[in-house]
Amino acid sequence: MSVLIKNGTIVTSGNELKADIYFNGETIQAIGENLEIEADEIVDATGKYILPGGVDQHVHFSFNYKGSKVRGFETSNAAAVGGTTTLVEFVNQVQGKGLVESIDEYRKTDADGIAMVDYSFHCVMTDPRPEVIEEIPDLAAAGYPTMKLFMAYKGMFFHADDDAILKALFKGKEAGITVMVHAENAEMIDVLTKKLIAEGKTAPYYHAVSRPPVVEAEATRRAIYLAELADAPLYVVHVSAKEALEEIKQAYGRGQSVYGETCSHYLVLDTEDLAKPGFEGAKYVCSPALRTQEHRDALWEAVDRKWLNAVSSDHCGFDYKQQKHMGFGEGKSFADIPNGAPSLQNRLNILWTYGVCEGKISKSRLVDLFAAMPARINGLERKGQLQIGFDADVVIFDPDYEGTISVANNIEGVDYCPFEGFAQKGRAETVYLRGNRIVTDGKYVGTKGQGKFIAGKPFGYAYREK
Repeated sequence: MSVLIKNGTIVTSGNELKADIYFNGETIQAIGENLEIEADEIVDATGKYILPGGVDQHVHFSFNYKGSKVRGFETSNAAAVGGTTTLVEFVNQVQGKGLVESIDEYRKTDADGIAMVDYSFHCVMTDPRPEVIEEIPDLAAAGYPTMKLFMAYKGMFFHADDDAILKALFKGKEAGITVMVHAENAEMIDVLTKKLIAEGKTAPYYHAVSRPPVVEAEATRRAIYLAELADAPLYVVHVSAKEALEEIKQAYGRGQSVYGETCSHYLVLDTEDLAKPGFEGAKYVCSPALRTQEHRDALWEAVDRKWLNAVSSDHCGFDYKQQKHMGFGEGKSFADIPNGAPSLQNRLNILWTYGVCEGKISKSRLVDLFAAMPARINGLERKGQLQIGFDADVVIFDPDYEGTISVANNIEGVDYCPFEGFAQKGRAETVYLRGNRIVTDGKYVGTKGQGKFIAGKPFGYAYREK
């Protein structure tokens, strides 16, 4: 099917231009002023912006906490209505199995034939046996050119010590694997958590007290030193503290290939949300923890000035009533609350309403953070940009829409929304996935299984010459 979108304003990571865009089949065929091309569908986008489909490089559809699993790819239509057309999911290596094997098995049972947008994967190494370290280059050949290690969560099976991280950095750079880290000092957190619980400080708010900024800053600095020793690039996920941000800036300034992202919730939520009365604060328990206003201001400056190069959702769909309440009651504490918040659907809404509309970022910078740079980081060569030959992942964005973000109009399959009651300006009115319309008037109209696996290429953006 061929589509011609006329009279809109195309926004790229470099500029804005009044132009038409034409795609036939799955790829963009032409971009220009006053295109005169016959098409099966002609769309008038007067007064609207044309954006590339978003790439969310940080989602969790398989996370399991004490036997309780988050919502999976069956809710990936929530990404589509939020203007995101490609997701990159973290898959934990299964104990006793290989890296590629773990992803391949998960993909066959939980993603293929289910996903409603396109998808790729990061591997989380959990079992760093020597033979597993040797397997790391195989990830690149399989189309999985990124891997993550958790410096946090002492005692959990997926915690990685410095030995594992350093070996992964050395081996990964041989094949262009980008190593990502969740940077929090597990020992610090463990000591503080036990101390707070012993003092009877068990409410959700104390989650933030147990994970102060220094916990994140120390681990970020340590990971940077490990990457320096290995002479390998490093990507720090979900940066929330200005002190951690400073470590990344300083390393980059020294010539190191160190990069980072933040997430939509760190830009608009803070510790006051954790302090909400009763057990309400449990909705906002995520790691790293939410911070105060000064950190939010620093993060907005960082994404605007390119000190951080992507904004992800870190979507993690645990219910409030059934799952977050695992930390409620006698003998329970903030340490028993599953970490994570559902935010898949509202990443673009937050960036536009509280970034673009408030003058914190430009429209072009939004495109870079939301789509173009995440595609580059993960080696998704035909995603994230409106260019001839790229996939026809296209969003028609209506800037005049006004509404309210609420669980009532959310399709993430979770019983709460962390942005409940937030004003929303603009929306993804129409969305195309590889030339197929999957959203009309802000509603999902695609089909289950319409998404397909997109192989990433190694030696992504983190390997670029400085």
